Amino acid sequence: MDIKAYIALSLVLFTIGIVGVLVRRNAIIIFLCVELMLNAVNLLLVAFSKMHALSPAAKASANFAGDAQIFVFFIMVVAAAEVSVGLAIIVMMFRNVHTVDINFLNRLKN
Repeated sequence: MDIKAYIALSLVLFTIGIVGVLVRRNAIIIFLCVELMLNAVNLLLVAFSKMHALSPAAKASANFAGDAQIFVFFIMVVAAAEVSVGLAIIVMMFRNVHTVDINFLNRLKN
């Protein structure tokens, strides 16, 4: 598959994530859209890493060890920790306020 297809798919996923964060008011949907944006970036990193690994310059140098894949792995680990903390916050918010609407939380500031 050509790198342009990966870039287009990543751009579409990231755009869906941004629109979801800006338009939606449900905390769970916003949380899922942030995860969608992280996965779009991960897809792009792996695609560029694969493109770099197949290039003649990378084959000539022996020091390429898949740095982008390692970086993607760490992003996924941080995202998993974010999911556990974020869902715990959302559950506690629902227990206390009985809603996951972000607009309701803005009213709690006053």
